[in-house]
Amino acid sequence: MNIGDCTKRISAQDAVNMIQNGDRLLVGGFGICGTPFTLIDVIAESDHARELTIISNNLGETGKGLGKLLISKHIKKAIGSYFTTNRDAVKAWNKGELEIELIPQGTLAEAIRAGGAGIAGFYTKTGVGTKLAKGKEEREFDGEMYLFIRGIRAKIALIKADKADTMGNLVYAKTARNFNPMMATAADIVIAEVDDIVEAGMLDPEQIVTPHVYVDYIVQNDRYEKMGGEYVERSKH
Repeated sequence: MNIGDCTKRISAQDAVNMIQNGDRLLVGGFGICGTPFTLIDVIAESDHARELTIISNNLGETGKGLGKLLISKHIKKAIGSYFTTNRDAVKAWNKGELEIELIPQGTLAEAIRAGGAGIAGFYTKTGVGTKLAKGKEEREFDGEMYLFIRGIRAKIALIKADKADTMGNLVYAKTARNFNPMMATAADIVIAEVDDIVEAGMLDPEQIVTPHVYVDYIVQNDRYEKMGGEYVERSKH
């Protein structure tokens, strides 16, 4: 089978067409590292998928990554840990245009892992006695209070990897291996944006982090290239 015969490979537009109004999406990335830029751009250019709930560590930066979806007003609610790096997110929240649910970073990671593992929820000490505990079940263990946190899943996960083979096995680049691998386990449909697609058998098995059984579709990044360690839009240089 050659690369052109990859049955999991689809266009970014076909991938985005799977997203409907009001959908709940897991989106990989930490800051803008490991972010599926091409898929996000195509969502921002479309008009059929709005009122989205985005589950991600943050909302990119101003005009970058998920920050574009704020500008295009595709996001209704954001669930994550660190939104203040994007001033647009703060402004939208202050205006009542964006709902925000804050979850401590480690708790968010564990909630997604739990969702992918079929675990309904877990107890953690993090957040006890703070505003984040409001409305959550509390329980005492060994003389200390814990909060119950539900596992997190979504309809669709948009993740970013460095390479895929034609079966859908994924290899990540350095710290781009952040939330992406666990998100690949916690959605009904997993769409992986990758820089390169190679023949099955060409990836070192020891470097494969996400096995192909978790990946439904592959989209090739055709809008961005690495320059100086960062992704830059091809039309902007």
